[in-house]
Amino acid sequence: MDPTEIDAPDPALRPRRLGDYVGQDRVKDNLRVYIRAALQRGESLDHVLLSGPPGLGKTSLANIIAEELGVTMRVAAGPTLERAGDLAAILTSLQPREVLFIDEIHRLNRVVEEILYPAMEDYRLDIITGSGPGASTISVPLKRFTLIGATTRSGLITSPLRARFGIAAVLDFYSPPELRLILQRSAERLGLPVHDDALDELSTRCRGTPRIANRILRRLRDFAQVEQGTVTLALARHALDRLEVDARGLDAMDRKILHTIAFRFDGGPVGLSNLSAAIGEETDTIEEVYEPFLIREGLLQRTPQGRVLTAAGARQVGFARGGLFE
Repeated sequence: MDPTEIDAPDPALRPRRLGDYVGQDRVKDNLRVYIRAALQRGESLDHVLLSGPPGLGKTSLANIIAEELGVTMRVAAGPTLERAGDLAAILTSLQPREVLFIDEIHRLNRVVEEILYPAMEDYRLDIITGSGPGASTISVPLKRFTLIGATTRSGLITSPLRARFGIAAVLDFYSPPELRLILQRSAERLGLPVHDDALDELSTRCRGTPRIANRILRRLRDFAQVEQGTVTLALARHALDRLEVDARGLDAMDRKILHTIAFRFDGGPVGLSNLSAAIGEETDTIEEVYEPFLIREGLLQRTPQGRVLTAAGARQVGFARGGLFE
């Protein structure tokens, strides 16, 4: 299970406008221009592809885009759109300039995906009637809409689908100052008193991910409510220890991955399927949730032969091949 999904996102903590959205400055600045231009022309915004690891705010950004455009947003998930008719029903019900948000769009069924090609490019829906030599195609016009696709695995999106997105934005991990501001705003909305030094501590131990930051903050609210009412530095450290989050932001599964590669596979290389079997975690979860942060921290490398600990990763778990650190 994805640990970032343990708690459902709190709508009260979601930003509503671009001005309230912390971080991703280049993405925001560009979107602000595209949205303003579309509004001035009275047109729908071009289709948008948002990519990046889980928890960085893709869904929040999609909501903001719809809010800034002044339209409603329909929401669907790629894996749930199993039949072409499912998507066709949504497309034909869209109103002018409305936003359709498809999460995990890389997991769309290929037959369903092909329905999107003419819909995105020519705003029409091609329906095949009959079968065999007597089959014919009926084109149903669609109102001009904006598709926002979100993905954690942009490399799995097919080239024909990718080419139909006019706007592509890649979200990156957040810096500690950005996370500190997010935590401060979230604490204010939750009515939770948090000391400045506790905010500093939390901002460095949230894996650069706002969703994790807000999840930890809600758990700190529980500790504060039961134990003392205010989040001090001591309480923050105590709670993070209880949650098994270390000073670097690594959680129990991060450490298990590094430890397994080190001591069961001699530092690597190890294939993803072998690693998955050894730690009892799905390959997709390893690739989408854990590896991006471990690679960003310089603790793990992906190679053609498999996953390999870096020298920093070996030091992190106290592994020395042949008695010496690399």
